[in-house]
Amino acid sequence: MVEVEGQPVRLRVHASARRISLRLDTRERLVVATAPSEKRLSEAVAFATSRADWIAHQLTRLPQPTLFLPGHLISVEGAPCRLERAAMRIKPNYRPATAEEPARLICYGVDEVFARGVTRGLKALAQQRLAHRTQVHAQRLGHPMPDMSITDAKGRWGSCKQAHRGQPAQIRYNWRLILAPPEVLDYVAAHECAHLIEANHGPDFWALNEKLHPGLKAARAWLKAHGAELHAAG
Repeated sequence: MVEVEGQPVRLRVHASARRISLRLDTRERLVVATAPSEKRLSEAVAFATSRADWIAHQLTRLPQPTLFLPGHLISVEGAPCRLERAAMRIKPNYRPATAEEPARLICYGVDEVFARGVTRGLKALAQQRLAHRTQVHAQRLGHPMPDMSITDAKGRWGSCKQAHRGQPAQIRYNWRLILAPPEVLDYVAAHECAHLIEANHGPDFWALNEKLHPGLKAARAWLKAHGAELHAAG
């Protein structure tokens, strides 16, 4: 890690990189400077220094972190959800919205204990929703339900590993998808399920993805516009 005029920059070596580059990491809230080799890290620092204004501009554009505190409203499934502290030790309890009030997520504890409870509750809800949509899409493809898990991946909303040599297919999802509208979550599920059949991002893959989720263009645009907000949660 280095600082460029007070802003954090992470230095990274990637052998396949062809040139020095800068990338904004919305999850870690810093800029990554990539060099093809360790010998060129000094060039990466110099390049980052020459782009100090760009770095500062990108970091100031990031949304403010969404804190998991009692009484706060957060977005769950694209709608307001109020965080509430339980009076006794309970498992995180998500209660859907009613006509009178927004959805609620009730958790036990204070400070970090409460925040971790909120995260556990959101992960459990993400597991439930994504398992259902994954099963729906896999069935449409005539494919067995893959092994599925929820992760806190930094750079991906999902990933798929096809079945190989008797091992079942595996799909991983970022739990923060539960904060997005249902159609966005469903798009990512359809996207990863399409990879059960098509490993690359060629025309056949996108045709299959659109068959599973016809609104993929709008969902992709939403993730591009709001992805940083999801990463700022928690």
